[in-house]
Amino acid sequence: MRYQPVSSSLFTKNREKFMKRMQPKSLAVFNANDIYPIGADSTMPFEQDRNLYYLSGVDQEESILVLFPDAADKKHREVLFVRETNEHIAVWEGEKLNKSTAYKTSGVKTVYWLKDFETVFHGLMAQADTIYINTNEHYRAAHETQTREDRFNKWVKENYPAHKVAKSNPILQHLRSVKEPEELEVMQHACRITEKGFKRVLEFVRPGVMEYEIEAEFMHEFLSNRSRGFAYTPIVASGRNATVLHYIENKNQCKEDELILLDVGAEYANYASDMSRVVPVNGRFTDRQKAIYNAVKRVKDKATKLLVPGAYWKSYHEEVGDLMTDELLNLGLLDKADVKGQNPDWPAYKKYFMHGTSHHTGLDTHDYGLLHEPIEANQVFTVEPAIYLPNEGFGIRLEDDVVVQEKGEPQNLMRDIPIDIEEIEDIMNN
Repeated sequence: MRYQPVSSSLFTKNREKFMKRMQPKSLAVFNANDIYPIGADSTMPFEQDRNLYYLSGVDQEESILVLFPDAADKKHREVLFVRETNEHIAVWEGEKLNKSTAYKTSGVKTVYWLKDFETVFHGLMAQADTIYINTNEHYRAAHETQTREDRFNKWVKENYPAHKVAKSNPILQHLRSVKEPEELEVMQHACRITEKGFKRVLEFVRPGVMEYEIEAEFMHEFLSNRSRGFAYTPIVASGRNATVLHYIENKNQCKEDELILLDVGAEYANYASDMSRVVPVNGRFTDRQKAIYNAVKRVKDKATKLLVPGAYWKSYHEEVGDLMTDELLNLGLLDKADVKGQNPDWPAYKKYFMHGTSHHTGLDTHDYGLLHEPIEANQVFTVEPAIYLPNEGFGIRLEDDVVVQEKGEPQNLMRDIPIDIEEIEDIMNN
């Protein structure tokens, strides 16, 4: 891969944490993602299953990880299966993992070729009572495409019907949400790449540029810094497009008096960054734009301080809603009658700020995390309040990625990315 190798010690720690939570006499299996076809002989770029990567660091198709802490033979307590490579594959597809490099990447000492999987697996299942299957139960997940993991889960239930089935997901939802120092270092690096892209764009934006040209400037900087590209589909939304929450066409021309909402983030080593900034096309905010911008920033700064260990997701968002309500009252966008008669299930502020303030981020942009559990130190959240004004032709959303601390305010991984109006204007005009 183009990114610098991540130490195998991280993946060893992650496996140890997972196996401590497994039931006695149980094993867990994690499959690589498919390479998905487009048409003819074309395929989509490969993206690794995040759980397999989290536990092994293996970023290659047709790979399987088996964890069996109670295996009779110690060498089978962690087993990695990779596709057998040869000189022909190296010439046509590039270098693949061999048994030695698979061990170096993952820290898993026992590595077999994939063709041996069913034989080895059958012997291990004879010792096990329970199998953990890997399912995607993220609260935002809504996929119709059958995955390699789906096919394996179906196969194992049909061929081993006497075994109990457990789910890996509840364990991973918690483990993945609390980051190790090595993960935070990788995420910080992704944010630094995003910073470089944003500063490049600040010097590029001018009246007449196309939204997709701005997207291209980000991509140039990301690729130049060993990123695979965007961590998610980028939003480059000028003018009224910024009031469409998931505007991704990026096709319009940026006009003189408009603002541009940028929601972009670089990926690095499969970890995401997630940033939102707003910039004026002509390099100067109007007084009205400044008033809305600073109101959103005040909410963001105050909301960030609420992300502390022990806080609960629901209460946090209620408190942020109160902060936003105060700002909207001060701006004259709401009045006291709006607030007094509001529907508690859809408060008055939702007219202008209709989405959540924060989400977990990490290996996925919307990362794993159990929302009913209290917030913990070393969890990473976005903070992204907004005010959308379709009738005025602009929207403001400001977003940083922050790490919850054991004590004190969260650490902002995007602290060096310009956000103050004065700094943005200075860079754009100088």
